[in-house]
Amino acid sequence: MRAGSFLISFILPVFASAAETGPVAQSAGSLLQVFLALAIVLSLIAGCAWLLKKLTPGGLVGGAGMRVIGGVMVGPKERVVVVELADTWLILGVTSSQVNTLHTLPKPADADQLIGPKNEAPFAKWLSGALQKRNAHAAGVNSVD
Repeated sequence: MRAGSFLISFILPVFASAAETGPVAQSAGSLLQVFLALAIVLSLIAGCAWLLKKLTPGGLVGGAGMRVIGGVMVGPKERVVVVELADTWLILGVTSSQVNTLHTLPKPADADQLIGPKNEAPFAKWLSGALQKRNAHAAGVNSVD
């Protein structure tokens, strides 16, 4: 038995009894009808969103085997990015409206050494230094007491 026919066979007697009984039952039937319509519309929206997510390009593939190696800003909205795809490095020019391949080269043998650990940002360095000074000052004040 299909879900639609099951739903209709369940709801039709409710509406029939609501029409026969009076105004209170009719308002309850109308309320049920509104909630049912709302549930159907919300289900359709969720179903369409799920379908669009599955059908969009890249939605099925994902970012497997791809990672950003690094990048540098060359303008207010322009950037040069190095992306690793399998055993190839792509140098891409990225703007707010498009992405262009600037150069393609094989992944270097010493890529792990070239990338290395990320350098600490200037603010992070300043913050860690400020916290160390504060802790050293707090330790000095506590030792005097």
